[in-house]
Amino acid sequence: MELLWEAAGWAGAVAILGAFLAVSMGWWKTGRGFQTANLLGAIAFIINGAFHEAWPSVATNVAWFLISATALFRMRSASRPPAPTVVDVQQVQFPGIPETTGPLDVVDSA
Repeated sequence: MELLWEAAGWAGAVAILGAFLAVSMGWWKTGRGFQTANLLGAIAFIINGAFHEAWPSVATNVAWFLISATALFRMRSASRPPAPTVVDVQQVQFPGIPETTGPLDVVDSA
């Protein structure tokens, strides 16, 4: 079972360092992939740190996880199309031009 916790720690290191390398080299942009790798890496470090009772590391990675989760949530919210808004359209009546929006009166000009 100890091997599982060690593997989690190494997987977290690969995820976080791999994401950092990819962004630093310009292979990735700081988007969903980067934040997801950081989130998963932080979870793996939390598991490994708790197993080793390395509480400062656990606390740091809980903060890392929360930052990544918040960033992903904001990206998800920002990608949704805005809700349709109701626009109040006002009619404009120009002088000298009869109104044509209602019933028309027929006027005999003779």
